[in-house]
Amino acid sequence: MCFYCCCSYLGHPFDSRRLIHSLESTPYGRQLQILLIDKPVNTDGNFPHLENSEKLRFNAKTLSRFSDCWKMEKVPRSPVLRATPFICLLLLCLLYTVDFEFNVTRSDQWENQTQLEATGFACDSKIHTDICVSSKPVRIDTVTMKVYAPFSQGMPPANPTLHPYAIKNDKALMNTTVTSVQILLGNITLSSPCQYTHNVTAVIFSFGGYAQNLFHEFNEVIIPLFLTSRHFQSRLHFIVTDFRSKVVAKYKKILFHLSSYEVINPALNRSMHCFPGAVVGLHYHDHLAISNTTIPKGYSMLDFKQFLRESYNLKKQDLSQMEKPVLVLISRKKSRMFLNEDEILTMMRALGFTVVVAKPGMMRHLNTVAEMLNACSVLVGAHGAGLTTAVFLPEGAVMVQVVGLGLEWFSDNYFGGPARGMGLNYLEYKIEAEESSLVSFYGRDHPVITDPASLYSQGYKVGRAMYLKRQNFNIDVVRFRMTLVNALGLLGRSAPLVS
Repeated sequence: MCFYCCCSYLGHPFDSRRLIHSLESTPYGRQLQILLIDKPVNTDGNFPHLENSEKLRFNAKTLSRFSDCWKMEKVPRSPVLRATPFICLLLLCLLYTVDFEFNVTRSDQWENQTQLEATGFACDSKIHTDICVSSKPVRIDTVTMKVYAPFSQGMPPANPTLHPYAIKNDKALMNTTVTSVQILLGNITLSSPCQYTHNVTAVIFSFGGYAQNLFHEFNEVIIPLFLTSRHFQSRLHFIVTDFRSKVVAKYKKILFHLSSYEVINPALNRSMHCFPGAVVGLHYHDHLAISNTTIPKGYSMLDFKQFLRESYNLKKQDLSQMEKPVLVLISRKKSRMFLNEDEILTMMRALGFTVVVAKPGMMRHLNTVAEMLNACSVLVGAHGAGLTTAVFLPEGAVMVQVVGLGLEWFSDNYFGGPARGMGLNYLEYKIEAEESSLVSFYGRDHPVITDPASLYSQGYKVGRAMYLKRQNFNIDVVRFRMTLVNALGLLGRSAPLVS
């Protein structure tokens, strides 16, 4: 607040947008959501030159505080007070010159750094994703999703086309549900003129593909988005292709915490936008995982979990802040159901757990899920997307995954391994053949029961239809109880004696 009062008092013009970004960690800085051309703030407290498609949003309390600053009268002051504006301006200059050195060319953030520094443009291709970066001004046509970038000597002659979604090896999915983005290298002044001018980097990604499934939303969009954009410190602008209103609303807090700007929906904002740089596509490391030695470097899943706690204002970082053991059971209703769920719940409560049942419909309300899981000691569920909510568990909590027939590889790679990288304890309960509903259809000696690999050899879709879609569980409660006793032990607790 000091900076605004000082500058208003002295009548100095300044770049209010950058100042607001520098204050975003303060109580009032994050309440300012504006996009300005580099213009001074009016002395009456108004912010002129807002872009047509964007809004200035203040709450009443913040406005009154700013109003008080602008209405300050010049009254006699002590030498210390008279010096205060100049001290504030000095601090502002330091923030401006130091904090805003951050840009898209950091060497620990991008592959092909040599080419990027030499030409201002570089692309990198991995198994799961493609990503291109321009550190020079670009023009983005949101009607055609073409990016016009300046050509320099040393650039590849081809104009790359990307699907900005982190699962490119599924060609059918890419071609049907993910809008392609073409980058045209040349003289950008030959393209249509700018209708909107921005002074932060654009990041283009898609909410197509398998988005609408919690696992895929985090695996292919949210974690890659964190990896790609966190180092910008909110000074970037998202352009979301294949815009899904419900999905964007679901992750509003995350998007807001990564960017101080309104998301651009190309379907509604059909214009030519000019940016000082752009990133097309997202970085991807592994299933629900981040490697701190892979580009972009320096991040881990613990950093991502801390980011989630900040985004959702979650209080518990680890189990030291937990008083009683709370167990969340993920209840399913279409496949991989617990057929004897009531019996399982009775056993869990007898072990001393406070049990919360997460019904399928609850998973759509991420704010509620985040709070529920942050207060959870043990998460129990059959292999499935619901286990993705483990990202909200406090460190040291226990994930118990019920592993069905034919699901061993998926269970370990999608949730078992990632859970350990999240600072969680991981246990799994592998069902016996008699606990699978498939036995009643095929008999104990059928290859469906004895040789799941033979079904997957006929194609993934055949195995998926059998083991993910047709299978339910009738859990051996006595045997399962021992797994939960082990979970209690990991929490430093013991099970009550059985009479």
